[in-house]
Amino acid sequence: MNTSPSRMKQVRSVAIVSSGNFLEMYDFMVFGYYAPAIAKAFFPSGSDFNGLMLTLMTFGAGFLMRPVGAIVLGAWVDKHGRRKGLILTLALMALGTMTIAATPGYAQIGVAAPLLILLGRLIQGLSAGVEVGGVSVYLSEIATPGRKGFYVAWQSASQQLAVLFAAGVGLFLNSRFSPDEMAAWGWRIPFIIGCLLVPFLLFIRRRLEETPAFLARTERPHLHEVFRTVAANYSLVLRGMMIAVMTTVFFYAITAYTPTYGAKVLKLSAADGFLVTFFVGLTNFIMLPIAGAISDRVGRKPLLVGAALIGLFSAYPMMSWLVGDPSFGRLMTVQIFFALVYATYNGAMIVFLTEIMPAHVRTAGFALAYSLATALFGGFTPAISTYLIHVTGDRAIPGAWLSFAALLALLSALSFRGRGRAVET
Repeated sequence: MNTSPSRMKQVRSVAIVSSGNFLEMYDFMVFGYYAPAIAKAFFPSGSDFNGLMLTLMTFGAGFLMRPVGAIVLGAWVDKHGRRKGLILTLALMALGTMTIAATPGYAQIGVAAPLLILLGRLIQGLSAGVEVGGVSVYLSEIATPGRKGFYVAWQSASQQLAVLFAAGVGLFLNSRFSPDEMAAWGWRIPFIIGCLLVPFLLFIRRRLEETPAFLARTERPHLHEVFRTVAANYSLVLRGMMIAVMTTVFFYAITAYTPTYGAKVLKLSAADGFLVTFFVGLTNFIMLPIAGAISDRVGRKPLLVGAALIGLFSAYPMMSWLVGDPSFGRLMTVQIFFALVYATYNGAMIVFLTEIMPAHVRTAGFALAYSLATALFGGFTPAISTYLIHVTGDRAIPGAWLSFAALLALLSALSFRGRGRAVET
């Protein structure tokens, strides 16, 4: 009977800390979903390809700020506390989102429009650089013994709720407005919705308590000490980056890129792309905590190696089958399959990454490894996929990119000794 209030407190903490993660991923998703409309509004050019590439590169540019946010804001969090850091990152994300939602189009203010959109994305990237690390570390430090994988998996699961919500908004808007109306102004509505969520999310995140693990530490590293420790562990950070590559590439391929790929490459309807993305998010939401819990039992490494092998050898054949006869059913089948691979891998990977980092620089180390993977690989997946299709003429070539990411992850996972069981710290 005495465990009930404690358990409810844990559930409440998980929900509150994951709330900002929801907003971060929602904002990133809607930018990817409405890339063609954003291209017409802010990046007019002589061809649809050039405009779309500029938009997708701007989408990726936000990820270039992630390593900066990871090391600078991550060091600040390791010194001042998990709670304060999570409030700061949410505020920055809100500022970037409001900038994108409120910026007039190129026709109204000229070149200032794409520059402001780029600025908004850079601010979002700065925040996101430490948001995932901050949430993951917070969850790992409040987890009950033997259940760290299950707890930390809710970081990624909260992102899937954002995918579901963003895809649901897209389905609703496309059922109410014409393609011309969506291209002209309807694409702004999802961003405005994101802005309206900010006050509520800031309010509930302010109710977070600091983690006992952080309060128990008597020494708080200064910024230069964090830099020195992270630099001394550069090999660990680089291997952590490689192990995170598969997560970031698969995630943005099956979520942010799906509506654009379905409409522009497979010539399916916008509703088809959003509906597939909705079920991808639902699959991920269900499977991530299950995979995290399994990793608590069998260890992290078996799931990491197994999922990476499946991704390595199946990605291109599955994509080739899809483009051989494009249809809603085939797109759904392929993306759900990739979602199962992603969720199995990520359910073990996120908690593994928190466990291999030194405790006193855990946020900065985790965030830097994850942000480098996102900045150099995952965040540019939509742009890279679009470019590869353009230069090769092979509509299945994104599968080769997925296989490459799985190969890097496999090599990194094999470089760690043991089964990667939970380490209680």
